[in-house]
Amino acid sequence: MRRFADALYDVALTLWVGGLWTIGYLVAPTLFAALGSDRRLAGSLAGRLFESIGWVGLACASYLAVFLLLRLGAAALRRWHFWLIIVMLLLTLVSLFGINPLLAQIKADALPREVMQSVLHDRFATWHGVSSVLYLIQSVLGLLLVTGLRRGAR
Repeated sequence: MRRFADALYDVALTLWVGGLWTIGYLVAPTLFAALGSDRRLAGSLAGRLFESIGWVGLACASYLAVFLLLRLGAAALRRWHFWLIIVMLLLTLVSLFGINPLLAQIKADALPREVMQSVLHDRFATWHGVSSVLYLIQSVLGLLLVTGLRRGAR
């Protein structure tokens, strides 16, 4: 059972961090390039993908944190990779339950116009920028987590 839990830890970490990088830096830009004439559709699809990886992140981070607490006990609280997972989890929570609903509300308030052609453009752009910066931070922390674990941090 211990080997299964270890393997699941690696799978959860790979799925979460790999998903962050794949969706954020490959799939979303490809959507906007391929659907250039329909930025609204590209944005809608990208938003759904970011929401999906957010839920994946919640599940994976929960498993990773519980795994480390059960495996290491209180010593997990002294490990940098435990705290990276917690920070990434907090960033995911802020995005999923704070920023994403706010962006959706701004879009809804802009109707029937597209948000980028409305008076809410600046507000949307600001919060979208905040979301992008948090996503970048989360992606870099995930990269540190993956590369640090390969050097025997666990």
